[in-house]
Amino acid sequence: MTDDSPTLAEARHKAELARAKFWSSFDDLIDYAHRLQQKLEPSHLAKDAWDAAKSKGVDLAEDAVDAVRKRPVAAGGAVAALALFIAREPLMDLAGKLMSGDSKKKRKRAPNQPRKPLEKIDE
Repeated sequence: MTDDSPTLAEARHKAELARAKFWSSFDDLIDYAHRLQQKLEPSHLAKDAWDAAKSKGVDLAEDAVDAVRKRPVAAGGAVAALALFIAREPLMDLAGKLMSGDSKKKRKRAPNQPRKPLEKIDE
């Protein structure tokens, strides 16, 4: 029995070490599951998406600034074209007033008021 006693004690010691390692791994797994659950919460996902969008917006703004610095004339032309496109209706009205030669200011009609019908020209 003297030969078996050290072996049995070693086996018990190894079993205790394995049990401790198992419970440590189990606790690590539970901690990982809790962290994963927190990451998958909608508020956390929304915050991550917002941070990513802000970061991408900053990158795009920096790229735009660099592009304007490299080609200021082209950028100015693009801005002018966009401004003309956005303001096309008021510019067309202004051009029409200038071409008609009316020096009097025309009274604006209300948005829901119908336009006067055009007069027919007899031939």
